Amino acid sequence: MTGLNPENANARAYNPFKGLGFQLYCELIRLLRNPGFLIPTVLFPIMFFTLFGLPNAKENIGNGVTVGAYLLASYGTYGMLSAALFGFGVGIAAERGLGWNRLTRATPMHPIMYFSAKILTALLSGLVTLTALFAFGILVGHISLPLETWLLLTARIMLGMMPFVALGLFIGYLGNPQSATPITQLIFLPMSFASGIFLPIKNLPQFVQDLAPYLPAYHSGQLAWHTLGAGDSASLDSHIIWNLGFTVLFLALAVWAYKRDEAKQYG
Repeated sequence: MTGLNPENANARAYNPFKGLGFQLYCELIRLLRNPGFLIPTVLFPIMFFTLFGLPNAKENIGNGVTVGAYLLASYGTYGMLSAALFGFGVGIAAERGLGWNRLTRATPMHPIMYFSAKILTALLSGLVTLTALFAFGILVGHISLPLETWLLLTARIMLGMMPFVALGLFIGYLGNPQSATPITQLIFLPMSFASGIFLPIKNLPQFVQDLAPYLPAYHSGQLAWHTLGAGDSASLDSHIIWNLGFTVLFLALAVWAYKRDEAKQYG
Protein backbone atom coordinates (compact mmCIF):
# COMPACT_ATOMS: atom_id res chain seq x y z
CA MET A 1 0.00 0.00 0.00
CA THR A 2 1.25 3.45 -0.82
CA GLY A 3 1.46 6.35 1.54
CA LEU A 4 1.98 4.23 4.66
CA ASN A 5 5.76 4.42 4.83
CA PRO A 6 6.48 5.85 8.32
CA GLU A 7 9.61 7.64 7.09
CA ASN A 8 7.66 9.40 4.36
CA ALA A 9 4.89 10.27 6.79
CA ASN A 10 7.36 11.76 9.26
CA ALA A 11 9.09 13.71 6.48
CA ARG A 12 5.73 15.17 5.42
CA ALA A 13 4.64 15.87 8.99
CA TYR A 14 7.76 17.72 10.14
CA ASN A 15 7.89 21.41 9.30
CA PRO A 16 11.40 22.80 10.01
CA PHE A 17 10.15 26.36 10.43
CA LYS A 18 7.46 25.25 12.84
CA GLY A 19 10.23 23.46 14.72
CA LEU A 20 12.26 26.67 14.73
CA GLY A 21 9.29 28.60 16.11
CA PHE A 22 8.72 26.07 18.89
CA GLN A 23 12.43 25.99 19.79
CA LEU A 24 12.47 29.80 19.91
CA TYR A 25 9.40 29.74 22.15
CA CYS A 26 11.15 27.29 24.49
CA GLU A 27 14.29 29.44 24.57
CA LEU A 28 12.29 32.54 25.49
CA ILE A 29 10.42 30.66 28.23
CA ARG A 30 13.77 29.47 29.57
CA LEU A 31 15.01 33.06 29.71
CA LEU A 32 11.90 34.26 31.52
CA ARG A 33 12.28 31.45 34.05
CA ASN A 34 15.93 32.31 34.61
CA PRO A 35 15.94 35.88 35.94
CA GLY A 36 19.47 35.28 37.23
CA PHE A 37 20.67 35.81 33.65
CA LEU A 38 18.22 38.32 32.20
CA ILE A 39 18.05 40.78 35.11
CA PRO A 40 21.83 41.37 35.45
CA THR A 41 22.17 41.57 31.66
CA VAL A 42 19.58 44.36 31.59
CA LEU A 43 20.62 46.13 34.81
CA PHE A 44 24.41 46.23 34.50
CA PRO A 45 24.50 48.65 31.50
CA ILE A 46 21.93 50.86 33.24
CA MET A 47 23.98 50.78 36.44
CA PHE A 48 27.17 51.74 34.57
CA PHE A 49 25.37 54.59 32.83
CA THR A 50 23.95 55.80 36.16
CA LEU A 51 27.39 55.86 37.76
CA PHE A 52 29.47 57.25 34.90
CA GLY A 53 27.05 58.79 32.42
CA LEU A 54 24.44 60.70 34.39
CA PRO A 55 26.80 63.02 36.31
CA ASN A 56 28.22 64.46 33.06
CA ALA A 57 25.45 63.56 30.62
CA LYS A 58 25.21 67.02 29.03
CA GLU A 59 28.95 67.64 28.70
CA ASN A 60 30.05 68.03 25.09
CA ILE A 61 32.98 65.91 23.88
CA GLY A 62 33.13 67.38 20.39
CA ASN A 63 31.16 67.30 17.13
CA GLY A 64 27.99 67.96 19.11
CA VAL A 65 28.22 64.60 20.89
CA THR A 66 27.47 64.57 24.60
CA VAL A 67 29.00 62.30 27.23
CA GLY A 68 25.56 60.83 27.84
CA ALA A 69 25.00 59.82 24.21
CA TYR A 70 28.54 58.47 23.87
CA LEU A 71 28.23 56.30 26.98
CA LEU A 72 24.80 55.05 25.97
CA ALA A 73 26.42 53.74 22.78
CA SER A 74 29.30 52.26 24.78
CA TYR A 75 27.21 50.50 27.41
CA GLY A 76 24.66 49.45 24.81
CA THR A 77 27.49 47.70 22.99
CA TYR A 78 28.62 46.14 26.26
CA GLY A 79 25.10 44.85 26.97
CA MET A 80 24.71 43.26 23.54
CA LEU A 81 28.11 41.57 23.65
CA SER A 82 27.41 40.29 27.15
CA ALA A 83 24.07 38.84 26.02
CA ALA A 84 25.79 37.09 23.11
CA LEU A 85 28.62 35.54 25.10
CA PHE A 86 26.96 34.67 28.39
CA GLY A 87 23.49 33.89 27.08
CA PHE A 88 24.54 32.05 23.94
CA GLY A 89 27.97 30.57 24.63
CA VAL A 90 27.68 29.71 28.31
CA GLY A 91 24.11 28.52 27.75
CA ILE A 92 25.19 26.00 25.12
CA ALA A 93 27.94 24.65 27.39
CA ALA A 94 25.41 24.23 30.20
CA GLU A 95 22.99 22.38 27.91
CA ARG A 96 25.76 20.10 26.73
CA GLY A 97 26.47 19.23 30.36
CA LEU A 98 22.81 18.37 30.89
CA GLY A 99 22.72 16.19 27.77
CA TRP A 100 20.23 18.34 25.85
CA ASN A 101 22.38 18.11 22.71
CA ARG A 102 21.90 14.33 22.67
CA LEU A 103 18.13 14.73 23.00
CA THR A 104 17.92 17.28 20.18
CA ARG A 105 20.03 14.99 18.02
CA ALA A 106 17.29 12.35 18.37
CA THR A 107 14.63 14.75 17.05
CA PRO A 108 13.92 15.69 13.42
CA MET A 109 15.21 19.22 14.08
CA HIS A 110 18.22 20.16 11.96
CA PRO A 111 21.15 21.69 13.90
CA ILE A 112 20.82 24.85 11.79
CA MET A 113 17.31 25.42 13.17
CA TYR A 114 18.53 24.80 16.71
CA PHE A 115 21.34 27.33 16.34
CA SER A 116 19.04 29.79 14.55
CA ALA A 117 16.72 29.73 17.58
CA LYS A 118 19.72 30.33 19.85
CA ILE A 119 20.91 33.26 17.73
CA LEU A 120 17.44 34.83 17.62
CA THR A 121 17.14 34.44 21.39
CA ALA A 122 20.49 36.14 21.91
CA LEU A 123 19.46 38.99 19.59
CA LEU A 124 16.11 39.42 21.33
CA SER A 125 17.62 39.40 24.82
CA GLY A 126 20.22 41.92 23.64
CA LEU A 127 17.47 44.06 22.13
CA VAL A 128 15.59 44.05 25.44
CA THR A 129 18.79 45.21 27.17
CA LEU A 130 19.34 47.93 24.58
CA THR A 131 15.73 49.14 24.72
CA ALA A 132 15.78 49.37 28.52
CA LEU A 133 19.09 51.26 28.48
CA PHE A 134 17.98 53.74 25.82
CA ALA A 135 14.65 54.31 27.58
CA PHE A 136 16.52 55.02 30.81
CA GLY A 137 18.86 57.40 29.00
CA ILE A 138 15.95 59.29 27.46
CA LEU A 139 13.74 59.46 30.56
CA VAL A 140 16.37 59.93 33.28
CA GLY A 141 19.42 61.26 31.44
CA HIS A 142 17.36 63.42 29.05
CA ILE A 143 19.45 62.23 26.09
CA SER A 144 17.94 63.56 22.89
CA LEU A 145 18.73 62.12 19.46
CA PRO A 146 16.71 62.03 16.22
CA LEU A 147 14.58 58.92 15.81
CA GLU A 148 16.58 57.78 12.78
CA THR A 149 19.78 58.00 14.84
CA TRP A 150 18.29 55.82 17.59
CA LEU A 151 17.22 53.24 15.00
CA LEU A 152 20.56 53.30 13.17
CA LEU A 153 22.46 53.06 16.46
CA THR A 154 20.38 50.02 17.45
CA ALA A 155 20.96 48.33 14.09
CA ARG A 156 24.73 48.91 14.16
CA ILE A 157 25.10 47.72 17.75
CA MET A 158 23.23 44.54 16.79
CA LEU A 159 25.53 44.14 13.78
CA GLY A 160 28.51 44.49 16.11
CA MET A 161 27.07 41.68 18.22
CA MET A 162 27.38 39.06 15.47
CA PRO A 163 31.09 38.14 15.93
CA PHE A 164 30.34 37.50 19.60
CA VAL A 165 27.42 35.23 18.81
CA ALA A 166 29.88 33.16 16.76
CA LEU A 167 32.52 33.42 19.49
CA GLY A 168 29.94 32.31 22.05
CA LEU A 169 29.14 29.28 19.91
CA PHE A 170 32.84 28.44 19.77
CA ILE A 171 33.24 28.74 23.56
CA GLY A 172 30.04 26.77 24.13
CA TYR A 173 31.40 23.76 22.26
CA LEU A 174 35.03 24.16 23.29
CA GLY A 175 34.46 24.37 27.05
CA ASN A 176 32.32 22.51 29.54
CA PRO A 177 29.73 23.86 32.02
CA GLN A 178 32.43 24.49 34.62
CA SER A 179 34.97 26.19 32.34
CA ALA A 180 32.74 28.13 29.91
CA THR A 181 31.95 31.00 32.30
CA PRO A 182 35.58 31.60 33.43
CA ILE A 183 36.78 31.40 29.80
CA THR A 184 34.14 33.92 28.75
CA GLN A 185 35.00 36.32 31.58
CA LEU A 186 38.70 36.01 30.84
CA ILE A 187 38.08 37.00 27.22
CA PHE A 188 35.23 39.47 27.51
CA LEU A 189 36.16 41.80 30.37
CA PRO A 190 39.79 42.54 29.40
CA MET A 191 38.77 42.91 25.76
CA SER A 192 36.00 45.37 26.69
CA PHE A 193 38.41 47.56 28.65
CA ALA A 194 41.10 47.38 25.97
CA SER A 195 38.57 48.27 23.24
CA GLY A 196 37.52 51.54 24.86
CA ILE A 197 34.04 50.47 25.95
CA PHE A 198 34.58 51.43 29.59
CA LEU A 199 37.28 54.07 29.14
CA PRO A 200 37.98 56.17 26.04
CA ILE A 201 40.83 54.78 23.98
CA LYS A 202 42.89 57.97 24.44
CA ASN A 203 42.91 57.37 28.22
CA LEU A 204 44.43 53.89 27.91
CA PRO A 205 48.16 53.03 27.91
CA GLN A 206 49.84 53.38 24.54
CA PHE A 207 50.44 49.65 24.07
CA VAL A 208 46.71 49.04 24.63
CA GLN A 209 45.86 51.75 22.09
CA ASP A 210 48.11 49.98 19.59
CA LEU A 211 46.44 46.63 20.33
CA ALA A 212 42.82 47.84 20.28
CA PRO A 213 42.27 47.92 16.47
CA TYR A 214 42.94 44.17 16.35
CA LEU A 215 40.19 43.34 18.86
CA PRO A 216 36.64 42.54 17.71
CA ALA A 217 35.02 44.55 20.53
CA TYR A 218 36.87 47.66 19.32
CA HIS A 219 35.17 47.48 15.93
CA SER A 220 31.79 46.71 17.53
CA GLY A 221 32.18 49.87 19.59
CA GLN A 222 33.28 51.92 16.60
CA LEU A 223 30.14 50.94 14.69
CA ALA A 224 28.15 52.58 17.49
CA TRP A 225 30.40 55.61 17.99
CA HIS A 226 30.58 56.37 14.26
CA THR A 227 26.78 56.58 14.27
CA LEU A 228 27.04 59.52 16.66
CA GLY A 229 29.98 61.13 14.86
CA ALA A 230 32.42 60.18 17.62
CA GLY A 231 34.31 57.34 15.96
CA ASP A 232 37.99 57.10 15.10
CA SER A 233 39.66 58.30 11.91
CA ALA A 234 39.09 55.01 10.06
CA SER A 235 36.08 54.70 7.78
CA LEU A 236 32.85 53.04 8.86
CA ASP A 237 33.22 50.56 5.99
CA SER A 238 36.57 49.37 7.36
CA HIS A 239 34.97 48.58 10.73
CA ILE A 240 32.14 46.69 9.02
CA ILE A 241 34.72 44.63 7.09
CA TRP A 242 36.64 43.86 10.30
CA ASN A 243 33.35 42.92 11.95
CA LEU A 244 32.41 40.53 9.15
CA GLY A 245 35.92 39.08 9.11
CA PHE A 246 35.81 38.27 12.82
CA THR A 247 32.35 36.74 12.35
CA VAL A 248 33.63 34.40 9.63
CA LEU A 249 36.72 33.51 11.69
CA PHE A 250 34.75 32.68 14.83
CA LEU A 251 32.14 30.76 12.84
CA ALA A 252 34.91 28.62 11.34
CA LEU A 253 36.26 27.95 14.83
CA ALA A 254 32.74 27.19 16.06
CA VAL A 255 32.19 24.64 13.27
CA TRP A 256 35.51 23.00 14.17
CA ALA A 257 34.57 22.87 17.87
CA TYR A 258 31.13 21.48 17.03
CA LYS A 259 32.55 18.71 14.85
CA ARG A 260 35.17 17.96 17.50
CA ASP A 261 32.47 17.59 20.13
CA GLU A 262 30.38 15.40 17.83
CA ALA A 263 33.37 13.15 17.14
CA LYS A 264 34.12 12.79 20.87
CA GLN A 265 30.54 11.82 21.67
CA TYR A 266 29.54 9.70 18.69
CA GLY A 267 32.80 8.73 16.98
